[in-house]
Amino acid sequence: MGSDAPTTVNADTAGPIRLAVLVSGGGSTLANLVDRIADGALKAQIGLVIASNRKAADGVVRRHAGTNWPTELIDRCQFGSAATFSQAVFDRVRQLPIDLVCLAGFLSLLVIPEDFTNRVVNIHPALLPRFGGRRMYGPQVHEAVLAAGCKVSGCTVHFADRHYDTGPIILQRTCPVVAGDTPESLARRVFAEECIAYPAAINLIAAGCVRLEGRKVHVP
Repeated sequence: MGSDAPTTVNADTAGPIRLAVLVSGGGSTLANLVDRIADGALKAQIGLVIASNRKAADGVVRRHAGTNWPTELIDRCQFGSAATFSQAVFDRVRQLPIDLVCLAGFLSLLVIPEDFTNRVVNIHPALLPRFGGRRMYGPQVHEAVLAAGCKVSGCTVHFADRHYDTGPIILQRTCPVVAGDTPESLARRVFAEECIAYPAAINLIAAGCVRLEGRKVHVP
């Protein structure tokens, strides 16, 4: 990223793209990926799940009992800095044949190493570059959208960089903001678009259809 020549992001694998999924919360985004893999809409396999806290790790184990991927707890509270935490995360990912790291409600900032440039993606429940940043997650995002009087909201899939919600945008989907919306009702409508957008973006990356020119992402 940042060179003059376009870069094509490719999983470089003959089989399904292999994912490491990172979670911090209830795991609804992970569950969606699991469901889309099961119904054939997402041509991928999950090779590893990493949780940044004990509650999230326990939730993954309960919700996905019987799955064949390892679930690891790498507790952010046990590390003094984002750099040391990130090193532990990526050291674990490197132990497995992982093509793409998917942040799925992952709330800890990552320092992404060179060998994972353009290999970490995130989904955000708003239309970036608005309503992003360190404390913009969960209900706070939807409260901000409603307070701003927006008529449209949606979700954004983007490459993660070393800041919150600032990486190159891969794709976005929109939904209306309707009269009488609450943060909860808007969140449900946005999440329905997330369930479509994230698998679609991963499939594009797996197919080698995502091209980067600086911060601009070109897709079919």
